[in-house]
Amino acid sequence: MRITQESDYALRILTALATEAGVVDAKTLSAKTSVTQRFTLKILNKLVGDGIVSSYKGAKGGYKLRALPEQITLRRVIELIDGPIVLARCLGESEECSLNQDKGNCIYHHIFERISLEVAGKLGRITIADVIARRFSL
Repeated sequence: MRITQESDYALRILTALATEAGVVDAKTLSAKTSVTQRFTLKILNKLVGDGIVSSYKGAKGGYKLRALPEQITLRRVIELIDGPIVLARCLGESEECSLNQDKGNCIYHHIFERISLEVAGKLGRITIADVIARRFSL
């Protein structure tokens, strides 16, 4: 499993938004997060679509968190961008495996599934608010 650069950037953008009181334009977010403006807009579009962020049009338009930082988990953001958190490809919904018919007998399937669930669980307990306050345990 590898968290993509897009997920990393999405988390940075959300953290930046969470530290702002008002509406922030994409150019400012791009500068604060060191993410290109084009990529920032692409990510913001996904975050708006999921209801995490609100967008405002016009001269004083921009973006603002719609959800509270305490409600936005790292898991939610990563899964929004990258899909389900799975350690091995055989755990994915569309992936094929030579043991597709009998995954129950594959010990590695069980091991990787358990680890994936533990990682997803930990990421589901850490929020953007926790990251900002640096109050999380691994």
